[in-house]
This record gives sequence, structure tokens and C-alpha cells, in this order.
Amino acid sequence: MEIGGMADDGQDSDNHFNGKITSAVVITSIVAASGGLIFGFDIGISGNLSYFQDDKSHILKRWTMKPFLEKFFPSILKKAASGGAETNVYCVYDSEVLTAFTSSLYIAGLVASLAAGRLTTAIGRRNIMLVGGCTFFAGALINGASQNIFMLILGRILLGFGVGFTNQATPVYLSEMAPSKWRGAFSTGFQFFIGLGVLIANCINYGTSKLSWGWHLSLGLAIVPAVTMTIGALVISDTPSSLVERGKIEQAKQSLAKVRGANNNTEIDAELADLIKCCEVASASKEEPFVTIFKKEHRPHLVMSIAIPFFQQMSGINIIAFYAPVLFRSWVLYIALRVATCLNMRGECKYNDNCIV
Repeated sequence: MEIGGMADDGQDSDNHFNGKITSAVVITSIVAASGGLIFGFDIGISGNLSYFQDDKSHILKRWTMKPFLEKFFPSILKKAASGGAETNVYCVYDSEVLTAFTSSLYIAGLVASLAAGRLTTAIGRRNIMLVGGCTFFAGALINGASQNIFMLILGRILLGFGVGFTNQATPVYLSEMAPSKWRGAFSTGFQFFIGLGVLIANCINYGTSKLSWGWHLSLGLAIVPAVTMTIGALVISDTPSSLVERGKIEQAKQSLAKVRGANNNTEIDAELADLIKCCEVASASKEEPFVTIFKKEHRPHLVMSIAIPFFQQMSGINIIAFYAPVLFRSWVLYIALRVATCLNMRGECKYNDNCIV
């Protein structure tokens, strides 16, 4: 039950408040959005770790994580090392254990997200981000020190719980902290940090690929953003909406004054009164939110909330993010084969007078 912004007449009630971007808003938003950095890091790190190319030209060999495969997925390494002529590149990575390693994070995230919504309402957005940061830290620590496949998947599961919690709390936190006219821009910060996390993961894998212990560093470096997020969550305040929702009116007023940067108590009191009013309206409604969303007036919102992630998944962008090295290997080998064929044909035609090119 998120509140803050919708009055009885259905209009955006805080448009008349002079909300502005303050340093407090920026700092708290960066701390909150760092959850997206960890999520993106975990997306990008797994595909590179499980990639191997035993290529004599050494064009792609720098991107390999052979020690990681030797320790956890030797069967994949054996198939990959046999060469594309003997094994289809897509069959090389046909492994239930590898699938469990990759997908365990997202399955755990799905399970956590089912409970995270109600927990976010009950204990606050900031506290859920704190829980997510702690599970991220534990998962990264276990992954970095993994000695067997059980530890590896356990760490991914803990990372998944962190993803489930932060994916629920962070977008709500960002939207409630931001001034109304900047709400969309701040909310996209989470997505920006996801993309940045994927980029950082690829750069780290590239830099550590020649080290025999490089995979420890690749997995363990997720501790850095996890610690940043955890410590940051201890420092920042919860959103005014969440504090009002939990009956902490005085703390909500202090948080509102801090993030809005307003010296005029009248403006602060007016916005606080609006939040209290919205909370009372939401509390007076006895209907279950999952029942309310199916009403006719909310049907467009329901359709779009399902259609947007559905088509985003169907576009295949997540597959590219998860398995980019494998896909690039397939494309590079295919293009190289085509170029070699064309050059071979050109060479034959050079010595054949009857050949027309």
C-alpha cells in the first residue's frame, strides 16, 4: 500500500508543492539505486565466468575463465575444448548444473519478491533495502570463497533474495523521495545502474581472466556495492510516505524537510498533511489490493503492467545479457567461416580463367 501523491479527486496532489532537487534527494537516490548496480553486476558476471574458447589465434582466449570451469563445470570445459567442428556451440553449454548456477538467482528473486511487497509496507522501504544489502553481502562473500558447487549456488540464492527485496523497495523509494515533476527521471536511475553493473562486470572479468584465481575476485567484488548499499541504507532516512504509513508523523516531517530542503514550515506542513490524508484514504479502503487492481477503472494499468515486462522478456534482451560471450562466440565463428569461404573462393577464381567474380 504505497501512498503519497493521489488525492481524492484523482489528481496529482503534490504538483502544487515547490519540490526541488536537493543534495539530500540526490545522495539518497544514488544509495538506493546502487541496488541496481549489484543486480546488473550479477547478470553480467555469470555469462563471462562460464565462457571458454580454446582458440589458437588467441583472439578470444583472454575472455576465458578456464580455472572456474575446471573447478565447477569440467564437463563443459571438455566439450568446449574439443572444438566447434566436433561439438555444436549451443550443445557445449547444455548442463543442468550450469543452468542451476545461472537461474538460481532469479528463482530466489521471484520467491523473495512475493513477500517483499508486504514487508516493504510493514517495515519500510529503507529497512528492506538494508535487508537486501545484507543478503547481497552474504551471497557475494560465499560466492567469492566457494569451494564446491553447493556453495556457489547457495551464494547465488542469497544474491537472488537480495534482488527480490531491492527490486521491490528501490523503485518505490526513488519515486517517493523525488519531487513529483522529477519522479520519472529518478525512477529510471535504478535501470541505469543495472546497465552500469553489467558493464562493470564485463570489464572486471576481462581484467581478471588471465589470473588463476581471477574468478574469486570477479564473484567477490560484488561485496563492494553491497557494503556501499548497506552502509548507505543505515545513513539515509526512510521516505516520508512510508513513515506516515507506519504512524511516525514527526519522523516523516523531519525526513520531508531534509529531502525537500524547504525552510518554510508552512510548505512542509501542507505536504505532510497531504500525505496523512492520502494515508487515511488508503487505510479506509478495506478492499484487498489484488482485488482492487482487477476493477474496470484500473484495467489499463493492469494490462500495461503485464504487457511491458512480457514484451521486454520476449525481445530476448535478458538472454543477451546472460549469455553475451557465448552468443558473440557463435557470431564470430559464423562470420569468420563466411569470410574464410569467400576468400577461398576468391583464391580459386584467381587461378581459374572461367571463373566470373
